[in-house]
Amino acid sequence: MKHHQIAVRLATIAIAAAPLLTAAGCSSSEAATPAQAGPAPAPRVTAILVHGAWADGSSWSRITPLLQARGIDVVAVQLRRASLAEDAAIVQRAVADQKGKVVLVGHSYGGAAITEGGNDARVGALVYVAAFAPGDGESINDMISPYPAGAWQAGLVPDSAGNLRLDTASYLTYFAADLPRDEATVLATSQGPIFAHVLQDKVTSAAWKTKPSYWALSANDQIIPAAFQQGEAARIKARVTTIAGGHTELLSHPQEVAAVILDAVEHLQ
Repeated sequence: MKHHQIAVRLATIAIAAAPLLTAAGCSSSEAATPAQAGPAPAPRVTAILVHGAWADGSSWSRITPLLQARGIDVVAVQLRRASLAEDAAIVQRAVADQKGKVVLVGHSYGGAAITEGGNDARVGALVYVAAFAPGDGESINDMISPYPAGAWQAGLVPDSAGNLRLDTASYLTYFAADLPRDEATVLATSQGPIFAHVLQDKVTSAAWKTKPSYWALSANDQIIPAAFQQGEAARIKARVTTIAGGHTELLSHPQEVAAVILDAVEHLQ
């Protein structure tokens, strides 16, 4: 077929197709115009989950899907536990990466990390899960030193670099007492150590002074006794939910802990 015959054929096809485009409400000029962009969707709420001393980010594995199923974005950070300041900075970087409101959730030592790292304006609420919530100029050691040492503290094993871990017997008996033994044993083998000095690091400005706080109180906790948690929660004026779990209630009672986080999300301003 000659070149001029091809050109005639293409022109004929274009003319024939024009009425069809017009009938469909899409003229040739409209087809070439990009669609008008609608309003940008509102940023979603993000729950930033902060683990404790002898655990890691995977300890939130049963909470994460429950929150995601409700349309909440989830970030589970990994702390280094070499200093409170560094761990707070890890939390702050995670917050800075979010576009919308953030709910900070801290388990155990992670409560100190969110207390120190939660002053960003994006943080709309704090959730403490069987946690420590130090005040200004206060460390975890400052909080617990007036009281007799917990039985679990006899299981602390230091290494040559000054890091502390829990021996297996103490881990099973106190830390993960509310979990099946086989599961608790796996957790004990993968626990992350904490540098001993971290427990002496003091909070500079406690975020709970200016942020609404919620507390998932573990009624059978062998690490942070329920009465101690109740006193902490009262001091920071947290909304308390008592859960019939131990220190690892985030794994043994994920539905109940997730409900506390969702409550915080629902009441964001």
